[in-house]
Amino acid sequence: MTTWRRLLLATVCGVAVAGVYAAQPVLGPMGRDLGVPAGLTGWIVAAGQFGYLAGLVLLVPLGDVVADRRRLIAVHLLATAAGAVLTAAAPAAWLAFAGLAAAGMFAVVVQTTVAYAASVSPPGERGRTIGVVTSGVVVGILGARVVTGVLAQLWGWRSVYAVLAALSLGLAGLVRAYLPAEDRPRPPAGHARAVAALGGLFTQRLFLTRGLIALFLFASFGTLWSGLSLPLADASRHLSESRIGLFGVLGLAGALGAARAGRWADAGRATPVTGLALALLVASWAAIERLPSSLWLLAAGIVLLDFAVQAVHVSNQHLLTAAHPDRLSGVIGGYMVFYSLGSALGAAATTAVYGAHGWAGSSLLGAGFAACALAVWAADRLADRLRPAEG
Repeated sequence: MTTWRRLLLATVCGVAVAGVYAAQPVLGPMGRDLGVPAGLTGWIVAAGQFGYLAGLVLLVPLGDVVADRRRLIAVHLLATAAGAVLTAAAPAAWLAFAGLAAAGMFAVVVQTTVAYAASVSPPGERGRTIGVVTSGVVVGILGARVVTGVLAQLWGWRSVYAVLAALSLGLAGLVRAYLPAEDRPRPPAGHARAVAALGGLFTQRLFLTRGLIALFLFASFGTLWSGLSLPLADASRHLSESRIGLFGVLGLAGALGAARAGRWADAGRATPVTGLALALLVASWAAIERLPSSLWLLAAGIVLLDFAVQAVHVSNQHLLTAAHPDRLSGVIGGYMVFYSLGSALGAAATTAVYGAHGWAGSSLLGAGFAACALAVWAADRLADRLRPAEG
């Protein structure tokens, strides 16, 4: 696969997922405009995550029953654009929630895109390709914070979703024009059978282990990025939306620093890299918790956290796609169920905990999620070491 096509696929992932997370730096003004109480603003982000969860179960399995995932990618981008338009034009909270849920549901184009990229890549380059394409997800999540902050300060939060709709429409055209069709026969299984097969994955140890790691990983990630705007915008600092959004650049630097995770996975080091990255994730919260006294330590913690999250995420997907090369869409979609649940959990919990216990409470929550992910990894490694002795 050429560099240009990898970058196009990464951009598709970035724009699609940005629609789910774009509200994070503007939760305050968005909630006030829509009449959402301050303690419930985390549900603005969670609405997109629950839509995403529905898409993972209902839409992602389609990737294993269509002959050409490229067309499915274009259709999902068009539907994502429609959800963004509804959000931008919503006069009331319930319509905005519906638009966010719809945009989230069809943002599962990310998983179809990753499956397509893995399918058209030679086995020896699969980890590298997944690393580049999934970096677009992190760029979308974190880069959206920067763009959202600037657009919201200039033209209001609704302009963010108008721009996302336009980008999604343009990408749908580029996908059809420049990506090659997949060279594979039409799979015999129907959609219902593919959805049923998705349930079977939840009985497999590798899938469950990597899924639980992802759940706690992205709960920790969501705790930071859905809650960070609250202490930064309070009376003591009162940073504008654009300045709050600039913290996304720090996370972006950390995530891109983990771009080599795909190459490490190709070299067979996905498991030890996961353990080291999760240890770094726990440590990052010690710096992030210092927000009331030091923005510099916060910055260092953000870089470290996003480096760790991206390294683990790429390693997880590499191991799962290598284990299930014949059902790439299904295994990625099933794995991302855990991602979506974790992200929604972090987004909803951090605003409630912040209201009761401040940033120290939110930081302890994020560190606790990270420690749980590390514990799952350690338990899995211990089980591997004990198995030969039992035999």
